Amino acid sequence: MAEQFSSLDELRGAVGEVQAEEAPRYERVRDEFGRSYATGKRKDAVARVWIKPGNGKVMVNGKDMGTYFARPVLQMVIGQPFQVAGVVGEFDVMCTVKGGGLSGQAGAVKHGISKALTLYEPGLRPALKAAGFLTRDPRVVERKKYGKAKARRSFQFSKR
Repeated sequence: MAEQFSSLDELRGAVGEVQAEEAPRYERVRDEFGRSYATGKRKDAVARVWIKPGNGKVMVNGKDMGTYFARPVLQMVIGQPFQVAGVVGEFDVMCTVKGGGLSGQAGAVKHGISKALTLYEPGLRPALKAAGFLTRDPRVVERKKYGKAKARRSFQFSKR
């Protein structure tokens, strides 16, 4: 049966005996080449990302980021994790990305970079988590239903 306490001091003494669990401590994860790897996803796009210390060079599918993602908005999206973490120009990124369109691929690379940065340096995790970069965006294209032209669009109605 449960133990009975008659005063607050007895209760404090009992609580002090119970070992408090420590908060999860994140450790650095690096391979033999000093790189950290993570997978980022967005819509149908999947990006495999490796980061290592360097001068800020970003390679996507063997091409420079400016060549692969020609739109400045997409380049800005990829650079956001570095700006939030305050490590602009300190890491080289090499990634391969498949599936989806350019916007989804840029989001997948951003997600992968954010996850790889937290594995390389766990101290960057709070800033990236507060900005929402470690959360996988769950929005995907809705499937087409039978009897419909698209997911929700009905066929045109004609009275005659």
